[in-house]
Amino acid sequence: MRIPYRPALLSIPSTLTRESLLADIGSGVTVGIIALPLAIGFGIASGVSPMQGLWTAIIAGLIISMFGGSRFQIGGPTGAFIPILSGVVAAHGYAGLATATVMAGVLLTIMGIFKLGLLLRYIPFPVIAGFTSGIAVIIFLGQLPQLLGQHFDRPAHAPELIMEIIRHLSQCRWQTIVIGIIGLAITFLWPKVTYKIPAAIVAVAGTTIVATLFHWDVATIGTQFGSLKGGWPGWHLPSLSLGDMRVLAGSALTIAALGGIESLLSAAVADGMTDSKHDSNSELIGQGLANIVAPFFGGFAATGAIARTAANIRGGAKSPLSGAVHSVVLLIFVLFAAPLAGDIPLAALAAVLIGVAVRMAEWHTFAELWHSSLPDFAVCMTAFLLTVVFDLTVGVSVGLVIAVVLFVKRMEDVANVHLLTPESDSEPDGSNSLRGKTVPEGVVLFRFEGPLFFAAVEKLEVALRTHTGKPKVVIFRMRHVPSIDATALHSLEVTMEKMSRDGVHVIFTAVQPQPMNVLVKSGVADKLGRAHFCDNIDLALAFSQRLLA
Repeated sequence: MRIPYRPALLSIPSTLTRESLLADIGSGVTVGIIALPLAIGFGIASGVSPMQGLWTAIIAGLIISMFGGSRFQIGGPTGAFIPILSGVVAAHGYAGLATATVMAGVLLTIMGIFKLGLLLRYIPFPVIAGFTSGIAVIIFLGQLPQLLGQHFDRPAHAPELIMEIIRHLSQCRWQTIVIGIIGLAITFLWPKVTYKIPAAIVAVAGTTIVATLFHWDVATIGTQFGSLKGGWPGWHLPSLSLGDMRVLAGSALTIAALGGIESLLSAAVADGMTDSKHDSNSELIGQGLANIVAPFFGGFAATGAIARTAANIRGGAKSPLSGAVHSVVLLIFVLFAAPLAGDIPLAALAAVLIGVAVRMAEWHTFAELWHSSLPDFAVCMTAFLLTVVFDLTVGVSVGLVIAVVLFVKRMEDVANVHLLTPESDSEPDGSNSLRGKTVPEGVVLFRFEGPLFFAAVEKLEVALRTHTGKPKVVIFRMRHVPSIDATALHSLEVTMEKMSRDGVHVIFTAVQPQPMNVLVKSGVADKLGRAHFCDNIDLALAFSQRLLA
């Protein structure tokens, strides 16, 4: 089997000029600066250390840019992973997270090899909007304790976390709250001043200066994790025992699914901004390789980051080299300036992540669905509530089930079987219309509309059963049937066998390719006879007269 893999780095020679190289360097430096506080914050919020967040951005970011399927993708730790990763760390420690990340990487790679990238596009948008907004709420709530200066063991679910925050309000420290408010103000107001200097950097730097000048006793990266030491991370060997893999299989599947969805969404956003086209299967392979390799350097799950990818494009990126430069910028900070991050207040990072959560939420989608489609609104709201109250897996699973049920109901509504007469035919005049034509005595026509599948079988059976006459020829018009499944095929076969025993001839007209392929492969076409398949109603009526004679 030929692996459909074309990594983004192969596009570099065709785009490399002096001007494009300078543009990639400028964009990469900008995105590296943006990614610096986010990588630290996502690492802390995921339950690991700031350095692990940075190494994830460095290693995974480089591999995703070079070996993914999008020329502009910037990868690294993202907010969407926080609820999943922090839960894995709480239950199994970093060792469990590393194992789950490698397993997820293998799954993503397999999905890319077997061309399953398109399957992730079939997840309905209301489900994506629902669980994305749910994740945003979880991130927002998870940062409130740091923003308020509270210290307690974090419960696993949002409702319990809210109760704990209320119970520990007496722990709130005014200095920490002021730092948080300053960080929030800069995060949301600075972009109105300029986009050239990232708001996250200004928020982190500004609050650090305020806390240092006034000697405020606020929790910082240094007080929480000790002095950050630069240098290389060393080699970490994830545990890949069968027992650990069995326990972590569910988490790995969730990480792979979410990583695949977010990376392809980010690549699609990049396509829209640049009028380019990514390779979804190559993108999944690149994401898979990044997640396999990152844990060996102390990293964890990573995927394409929509905001950083958009910033990369706005910065003038021309090729995957900008993603490589972004990793180099982070690497230089880790090797030569890591101790400087020790004074950053945790409340400042919490403010930055709250800004990420607010931008993640799809609140406008709820309003649009409320006015346009109440069933889709119900799907979106269900996925949202279950993600917040329980977890992402429950929210997505139930949301998908409800979305599938609604889809089946909609398809059933458009699938119909009617008795066809010259007066009831809605087709215009022509060979496919019954208007103005004489139907010989003993000939009955049925018009099929919409897909024939398991949910529409009852309509087929009712239509055939309610016809009280005793025809000699039955014509099935299939002009508006795009597809047929095994259940509907079985019902047709049973009907045709009964008609055959009663001496009734069956004729099909204008059968579309998919139903015809099914009828041929199942043997129904050969059993009935190819002459019983006519291109239009005129031919079917002429053939029925010969059968009657």
